[in-house]
Amino acid sequence: MSKLVVPAVFAALSLTVSTTVLADGADVYKKKTCWSCHGKDAKSPIMGMYPKLAGQNADYAYNQMKDIKSGARDNGQTAAMKGVMGLVNDAEIREIADWLATLK
Repeated sequence: MSKLVVPAVFAALSLTVSTTVLADGADVYKKKTCWSCHGKDAKSPIMGMYPKLAGQNADYAYNQMKDIKSGARDNGQTAAMKGVMGLVNDAEIREIADWLATLK
């Protein structure tokens, strides 16, 4: 019986930790200050050359942020983004990307 209980408890704890660690995308967007350039609604960037992020395909947004973070994408305004992306982990990037995709 204890052979079954230990894995079950461990699995339950990992799910709890995962949901605790992975914050809501909107919250991460605010905490990581994405809004300061891209707008609180992700539709109103402070400069016309900055992209509107609301409604972007989640996988596209995720890949773009990952590429900026890694340096694989190094054009346009990515120099400003690279410093910010260094503060965002992969799970947070996914949360932000998934949230942005839900916006109209």
